[in-house]
Order: sequence, then structure tokens, then C-alpha cells
Amino acid sequence: MTLKKRVDSAEPKPAPRMAAEDRRQQIIEVAVRLFSQKGFRGTTTKEIAMAAGVNEAIIFRHFATKSDLYAAIIDQKANSGGMQTLQLSLAEAMERNDDRQVFETMAFHVLEFHERDDTAMRLLLYSALEGHELAEMITRNYISKTHQQLAEYVRKRIAAGAFRRVEPIMAVRCFMGMVIGQVMNKKFFQRAGGVILDITNRQAAERFTDLFLASMTNHNYNGYRTRRKR
Repeated sequence: MTLKKRVDSAEPKPAPRMAAEDRRQQIIEVAVRLFSQKGFRGTTTKEIAMAAGVNEAIIFRHFATKSDLYAAIIDQKANSGGMQTLQLSLAEAMERNDDRQVFETMAFHVLEFHERDDTAMRLLLYSALEGHELAEMITRNYISKTHQQLAEYVRKRIAAGAFRRVEPIMAVRCFMGMVIGQVMNKKFFQRAGGVILDITNRQAAERFTDLFLASMTNHNYNGYRTRRKR
């Protein structure tokens, strides 16, 4: 009688050979999935290696430190949502002083991005709640820059007399708060009995922009743009 060799289930299954860049991308995708499911404290590099089917040393061959892995995750998220297209559209709208286009474009981009990506918001919330360095990296490299860009535009429009005098960064946070609130409601609270808004992302972007511009507009300014007809 022959005995079958016992397979230790704790060992990672041999992974097919991949090009270095493909393996790096696979590790990022596995890490994102586990971090978004279990948080950063609840996920180890050993677990990431097992899920990817590689030795733990392979992870550190591609990412010398955990910070390098977190930076790669941010880069992937930032580049996966059409950031170049967004920045071009915003720059053109800002150059034209098209208030509606600026804020509607930003709102629609954020709503669409989180509609497609089920992990981005979870990563941000886990990192913030756990006091993880990724939260600071995301805030510094992406969120703060976006808010400052919009705040500079608001400041310019106040100086031109189109917007009433308010604190620009506070106005931007109010606007983005509406948008992120919609994202949070759809992703986390709708299934738990939250209020359901049966509207598309485009419709939501238009309505949030309506509310924002109604509160910001200096009605004595002759250059006020009315809502674009579709």
C-alpha cells in the first residue's frame, strides 16, 4: 500500500511564472482586495503572498517596504479613474469660467469612479480608522490637491464678483461632502434601509451642482451662467 504525500494547506500553491510587471500588478490587486476586506491591521504580507500564490520574499522583491506597496496602490487608484481626462476637462472649463461645467464634471467623475471601484472607499475608511499611513498619503497626494485646485477656482470667481464672498476651501468641502455622502449612501447604507435616491450619477452631479451654485452665486453679477440645456 502506498501513502499519498500529505499536502500542507498552509503553503502557497505554486503560481504560474509571470513577467515581473505582471507579477507586481497581481500582488497589488491581491493586496487591495485583502486590505479592503480585512483592513490593514488584519492583513499580513504572508496572507498576501499566499493569496497570490507566491513566496513572501517575492513581495519584498517588488516592494522593498510596505510604504512602497501602499504608494503603488495609490498610483493605481489615481490612474484608474481617467484622471488625465478629468484634469483636461477641468482645465478647459476653468479657463472658460464655466462654473457649472467645473463642478458638475468633478461630481460626475467622483460618483463614476466609486461606482466602478468597490475598494477605494473601503481602503480610505480602513486606513483612516486605523490611523494608517495610507490615509495621510491619499489625503496629501490626492484629496488635498483636488480640494485646493477647486478652492483656487472659487477664489478666482469670488475676485471676479461671480461668487459671493465665502471661505473657498469651506465651500469646496461642502460641495464634496454632498458628493461623497451620495457615494457612502449607495455603498454602505442603502442596503441597510437608507434613503434611496433613484437617480443616475449624471443626474446626481447636476443636482448637487444646482444646489452649490444656488448658494454661491452673486446674483448681481451679469456673467452668471444658467443651467446648460441638454
